[in-house]
Amino acid sequence: MIKLQNWGRPRIYIAVILLFIVVAIGVIGFRFFSDYSWIDALYMTVITMSTVGFGEVEPLDDNAKLFTVFLISTSVAIFAYSVSVITEYIVGKNDPKRAQYRKIQKMIHQLENHIIIVGYGRNGKQAAAKLLAYNKPFIIIERDGTLIERYQSDELVFLRGNATEDEVLIEAGIKRAACLICTLPEDADNLFIVLSARQINSGLKIISRASQDASYKKIRLAGADNVIMPDRIGGDHMASLVVVPDLIEFLDNLSIVGKRSINIEEISFEDMFDDDVERTIRNINMRSRTGCTIIGYKSPEGDYIVNPEADTLLKPKSRIVVLGRPEQINQLNKEFNI
Repeated sequence: MIKLQNWGRPRIYIAVILLFIVVAIGVIGFRFFSDYSWIDALYMTVITMSTVGFGEVEPLDDNAKLFTVFLISTSVAIFAYSVSVITEYIVGKNDPKRAQYRKIQKMIHQLENHIIIVGYGRNGKQAAAKLLAYNKPFIIIERDGTLIERYQSDELVFLRGNATEDEVLIEAGIKRAACLICTLPEDADNLFIVLSARQINSGLKIISRASQDASYKKIRLAGADNVIMPDRIGGDHMASLVVVPDLIEFLDNLSIVGKRSINIEEISFEDMFDDDVERTIRNINMRSRTGCTIIGYKSPEGDYIVNPEADTLLKPKSRIVVLGRPEQINQLNKEFNI
C-alpha cells in the first residue's frame, strides 16, 4: 500500500544538521590539535569525512592522528547517510509521482469541514458527482491504484490506502472532517471503518452503505448516523413505478443536482438571515418574493414538518426545504444572497 508521505523533509533536516555538526567538530579539532588555519582545517575535515585519500596539509602528531581516527570512525557513516538522503530528496523533487503526492498532501492539509468518501465504485462515483455539483470539498480514499490513475483529475482528490487503517483516515483529515461516506461493497469493511471513525471523531456525521439486512443494525450501533441499502432502495423504486407510476415519474423529474436544473433546495436559517430574530413563514413571504414554495421544515431539535403552516416559526439553526422551478430557485438565492 502506498500512502501519502512528507517525502523525507524531516530526514533532510536531520541529515543537514548531522553533517554540519560533524564538520564543525572536525574543523575545530584540526584547528586545536594541529594548529591548522581555518581553511586547512576545513579541507582536512572534508577529505577525512569523504575518504578521498588526499595528502595531509602538514604531518600530524599523535594527538591529531587519534583525533583523525575518531573523526573517521564517527563521520563516515554520517557523511554517507547525509549524502544519500540529500540525493534522494533532490531526485524526489523531480519525480512526477512524488510531486503529485506532495501536491495532494498539501491540498488535504488545507481541507477543513470536508467530506471523506471511502471507495470509488458505483456509489462512490454518484456521491462524488453530487458533491461536485454543490461545490462541497471532499477527498476520496481508494486502494486501487489503477482506478485512481484512470479518474485522477483536478476536481477529484484521491488518497491511496486502506481506510480500515486508522493512519489512512487520519491522513485524510478525519479529525477536521464534517462527514464520512462509506461506500465499500463489503459490510464488514464498512462496519470496521464506521467504528474507527466514530472513535477518532465523535462529532463526525457518518453515512454508510449496507448490503445485508443483518448488517443494518450493526453499522448503526457502530456509530453510523445513516445507513443506506442501495438494493432495497432500487427494488422499492421499481415497485413504486407499478403502484404509483405518475407520482414516481414526477419525483424523478425533480432535480437536486446541477446549477441550472435544481428544483428542490435545502436552506438553513443562517443562510437567509444575518441575525437570530425568529420569523414566521408568513413574514418572509417566500412565495411572492421568489415564486418558491416551502414544503418542509426541520426544527433545531431535528423534528420534521411536511407542508408547514404559514404561522410556523423559523428559528436559528432550523432549516427549510423549498420547491420551485430552476429560475425560481435562482431568484431565491439572489433574493436572500445565498
